[in-house]
Amino acid sequence: MATNQCVGTNLSLRPVLLFLVILLTNFCALAQTSDDVHIVPRTTNDKSNLGTGPLEPSAQGTKDPTRLRIKVDVVLVPVRVDDAMEHPVMTLTKSDFALFENDKAQEIRYFSADAGPASIVLLVDVSKSMTDKIDSERAAIAEFFKNADPQDEYFAIAFSNRPHLLVEDATQSLDEVQTKLTTIEPSGATAMLDAVYLAESELRTAKYSRKAILIISDGGDNSSRYTLRDIKRFVKESDVQIYAIGLFETFFFNTLEERMGKRWLREITDVTGGRTLTVNDRAKLPAAAAEISREIRNEYVLGYYPSGTVPNKWRKIKVQVNSSTNKSPLRAYYKKGYISEEN
Repeated sequence: MATNQCVGTNLSLRPVLLFLVILLTNFCALAQTSDDVHIVPRTTNDKSNLGTGPLEPSAQGTKDPTRLRIKVDVVLVPVRVDDAMEHPVMTLTKSDFALFENDKAQEIRYFSADAGPASIVLLVDVSKSMTDKIDSERAAIAEFFKNADPQDEYFAIAFSNRPHLLVEDATQSLDEVQTKLTTIEPSGATAMLDAVYLAESELRTAKYSRKAILIISDGGDNSSRYTLRDIKRFVKESDVQIYAIGLFETFFFNTLEERMGKRWLREITDVTGGRTLTVNDRAKLPAAAAEISREIRNEYVLGYYPSGTVPNKWRKIKVQVNSSTNKSPLRAYYKKGYISEEN
């Protein structure tokens, strides 16, 4: 009789035990899900999580969140033109340009030689390798600001082990940015690629349609969650021009990251229509920063209305410069395309 009672008791406990197992399993699954952090373009003013947590491409949804898709009414193409000596040429007229989309000639409906204000992100390397170069880096930024348009807006991001915002919101105060830079003590590794991703995300809320990023670094990356391939795809499909100043003072680099740094910077900047300047002496950093600042502001803007665009497709852009008044060969730098989306 006792045996039967024991069996009955065990049978009555089985549903309760099963319920507890299911509850515990669901709790564990929920805890694991909450640890997955993805940086996506900011849509609110809450910046409490920016620059923190792992940077991982989101796997949710059918659309790639890092890809810029433009609802096309008019396409604006910033173009920088240099002569054979790499000096900017700002004497051209609309008739000196020819513009193509997917090899089809486009009528230039908008033309300006006054590019106007821009939204600019400064990416400042404050890793340990910059310890004895930080003063030159600050001087370079001060020189960059000397050519600033009073209406420009700035974002400032410092990066070492991971990127973080120096200024919580976009600012037009140059003093605020420079003051923040004086408080930084270099340390840690280098997460340059993650910093580029954060900069692009910040520019989604930019005030102006003209957007640029300036990277100042001694090259290399040894701490990012993103890969070079990820970032190249990302910047190719965004509407931001990226410029870089690479400081490489020694011929014999100490690490693989330093050896690859110069190539990485060029691969990132060239695909956006910007460029990389390299210097072999920290004393040359301010002059390089001043040169890039002038380049950003010495641009033409060409505009056209695209026709027959297929949604979510890469649209190739080509710009030709043919000036009868300039005898030396001219070279145009510009974004090579964009992703279209249905209106």
